[in-house]
Amino acid sequence: MKKLKRTAAVVALILATTLSITAQENAQKKPVKKMQKEQESTSKIKAETVTEKKSPLRKADATINGVAIEIEYSAPSARGREVMGELVPYGEIWRTGANNATTIMFSKKVFVEGKEVPAGTYSLFTIPNEDEWTIILNKDAKQWGAYKYDESKDQLRVNVRPQSTDIKREMLDFSFNEDNELVLHWENVMVPIKIK
Repeated sequence: MKKLKRTAAVVALILATTLSITAQENAQKKPVKKMQKEQESTSKIKAETVTEKKSPLRKADATINGVAIEIEYSAPSARGREVMGELVPYGEIWRTGANNATTIMFSKKVFVEGKEVPAGTYSLFTIPNEDEWTIILNKDAKQWGAYKYDESKDQLRVNVRPQSTDIKREMLDFSFNEDNELVLHWENVMVPIKIK
């Protein structure tokens, strides 16, 4: 009988020890799993933040006199910065957007500010100034920024007058209006470009 009581006591002790160890392991595993889940969700958030662009890719298109026109650009934001004359310096070549150079495609021959431009895709550069902007269509459409801009590849150079507006745009915007103009608008500056 004493042996039976001792055996029962030993079994009870082993069982209690096993349950205690299992409970401790489970208590330790739960926070680890919870931490892993938190780390995974944090990693996903970081990855989304890293891949989100500050200057998103945008497009605008129109058909003018039977000619399909599409402009593709990365749209930077002012984000509290002075844009014209500061972020975009006066008198210097500008990619007219962010990241890759802005491109414009014409499905057929057009006239830009009265000058003929053959069908094709061009990079759109500008030289901004307070009273006059130079609009440039360059034959090298695959450029990043204006770092390798080559004036000898210009298809077109024309001068246009910028306009002030009370409507302020935080982000660079291109649109087409009812007067068959491509309009660049950023901050309180609008630059219309006639297309026929």
